[in-house]
Amino acid sequence: MANNDSVLDVCATNFTTSAVKNEVRVFETEIGGRKFSVEIGKVGLLTNGAALVKYGDSVLLSTVVASKEAREGIDFFPLSVDYEEKMYSVGKIPGGFVKREGRPSEKAILNARLIDRPCRPMFPDGFFNEVQLVISVLSVDQDCPPESFSITAASMAIAVSDVPFEATVAGVVVGYVDGEYVVNPTVEQMEKSKLNLTVAGTHEAIVMVEAGADILTEDEMLNAIMFGHREIQKIVEFIDNVRAEVGKVKMPVPEIIVNEELKKKVYDFAYDRMDQAVRIHEKKARNYACDDIKKELLEAFKEEYPDDLKTVAAFYKKIEKETVRKLIIHEGIRPDGRKYEEIRTISTDTSLLPRTHGSALFQRGLTQALTITSLGALSEAQRIDGLGIEESKRYMHHYNFPPFSVGETGFMRGPNRRAIGHGALAERALVPVLPTEEAFPYAIRLVSEIVTCNGSSSMASICGSSMSLMDAGVPISAPVAGIAMGLMQMDDKIVILSDIQGLEDFMGDMDFKSAGTREGITAIQMDIKIDGLSEDLLRKALAQAKEGRLHILDEMEKEISEARPEMSPYAPRVYSMQIHPDKIRDVIGPGGKVITKITTECDVKIEITDDGLVLITAADGKGGEEAKKRIEAIVKEIEVGEIYTGKIVRIMNFGAFVELIPGKEGMCHISQLDTKRVEKIEDHFKVGDQITVKVTEIDKQGRVNLSRKVLLKEEEKAAAESN
Repeated sequence: MANNDSVLDVCATNFTTSAVKNEVRVFETEIGGRKFSVEIGKVGLLTNGAALVKYGDSVLLSTVVASKEAREGIDFFPLSVDYEEKMYSVGKIPGGFVKREGRPSEKAILNARLIDRPCRPMFPDGFFNEVQLVISVLSVDQDCPPESFSITAASMAIAVSDVPFEATVAGVVVGYVDGEYVVNPTVEQMEKSKLNLTVAGTHEAIVMVEAGADILTEDEMLNAIMFGHREIQKIVEFIDNVRAEVGKVKMPVPEIIVNEELKKKVYDFAYDRMDQAVRIHEKKARNYACDDIKKELLEAFKEEYPDDLKTVAAFYKKIEKETVRKLIIHEGIRPDGRKYEEIRTISTDTSLLPRTHGSALFQRGLTQALTITSLGALSEAQRIDGLGIEESKRYMHHYNFPPFSVGETGFMRGPNRRAIGHGALAERALVPVLPTEEAFPYAIRLVSEIVTCNGSSSMASICGSSMSLMDAGVPISAPVAGIAMGLMQMDDKIVILSDIQGLEDFMGDMDFKSAGTREGITAIQMDIKIDGLSEDLLRKALAQAKEGRLHILDEMEKEISEARPEMSPYAPRVYSMQIHPDKIRDVIGPGGKVITKITTECDVKIEITDDGLVLITAADGKGGEEAKKRIEAIVKEIEVGEIYTGKIVRIMNFGAFVELIPGKEGMCHISQLDTKRVEKIEDHFKVGDQITVKVTEIDKQGRVNLSRKVLLKEEEKAAAESN
């Protein structure tokens, strides 16, 4: 027994000693004038790499874990990125019955995409180990929002790990306040900012851009991006210094061994035939031709190379990519025969769906976006249970991409990350042109149904949405159009393509989406598959995108150029009025009786804000007008000399109490009920009778005195004079 105790004591001692030997290293710098610190070795001790990253009072735990080896037979890089919002980070308890975090919020999904897009291209070719990046939000300082440094935090964890990474990346948010660019703006600065731009890049180049803007010029946007890149360069140097001190030795990347003999045979068999197939302009015919080549190729090689058919298929994809790129870059021929700057044929239509509040079909080439507008009461705005200060939003844009849109079968489930991202991009593009809540007190939902897709569907949804809003009678300040730009590079030659279709997107080196009005940009999104984009190329892409955007707006405005003067008869009518806050209790009434009566009898919904804004939502104008009239009567101050027709609600020995307006009564003394003497009120009147009276006095206590007698005498006098 003593020996066992001795062994336990030794084990406990060894465990304790081991636990306290963790070496914690802290590194600090400044970003945007605020301290940015990284702690390595404090938490996440069993990960490949972990960093506790602090910016102001915001804290992120960034971790990366990689499998020890790739799964057998895998030929793609299995990276997953998760952005975990913890409600305790802002001192909240999650809503609902479960009371714990569940499915990621839309904002968390968008943040995960922002991290994934610049990081994924930096993992080396041939590295197929499973990798998981998890960014956990532990504490939130609203002036240092986690999304402003989440890309940097992810890069930091990878940098100090043994997971191979070809180039260090970092990211910042750029605002534009009073003509000055601001890095990682505070809440106050962002409220004034005309720009919300996220830029990610390496030391040498920009690799990702995501922005919403209040109609900025191309030069203003370019300068903002380059301003952000200069800040990124400083952060990248900081990360590289941390890696030099505490980074692990990177694990080896398997050498890509090419079977040159097999490659030559595949190329000899398929290259010339593929070169002819990709010149077919019509998409279906081209796809059929390419599919036939692949089938014949696999059939021809299955006997001699039965174990290498995956390699054969990979060579086939390379041939397809090479022939498409060569055709575009060296011969100037795009798959559908267009020139580099040429936009596909556009057709538009509105008011397709008779019972919706607004609808539009935008078609560019084969891509079709059918967008529907729904209007509702402000109470139907989306509630947001997240980490930010925003609690609700009245404008929602949803994007659906069913499998039939590309001629395929698939599961019809909820939106994936791509669909959520495309919806958010379209939403961001249209926010600057929407009317204010005061000018147009409606909740607005847009749904873009992609019914056919051959590339640039997110931009088509923006165009269709702009037209759908105008069709619904929403007074937007200007139409918005979107265009997707592409870039291809081969043999030191670079071309920029306007309005890319699906094949050009898949085979290209850049996907650059730009949306805006005639005056400027409202949203951009860019992803680079090569080392990065220079300032000159970005300037050229922005200028070419503007030309395309103006052409698309011209085509859209042939169908509709401004909001229709009348809304759909099936859209709800919202009436707004401002009352004094002290009058709110009068409109609501004791126990809510007054407002309940109005909503029931007029068939309306009524919302009242603390500052006295009253919003009445009605299915038709008649009910809304009646409800508004009743509320106006309630809040109207009763004045001496005014005449009311009211209902007797109580009878006393000395007089009758008359309800002049809901919740307000006056007293008509027995002597003022008639020109003749009234001995007993009940002999002439009963509760519920309607009588017309005149206000004769309002005493210091606010009591209202009425007279029916005065009006009767006036009638007698008028009758006598007419005779």
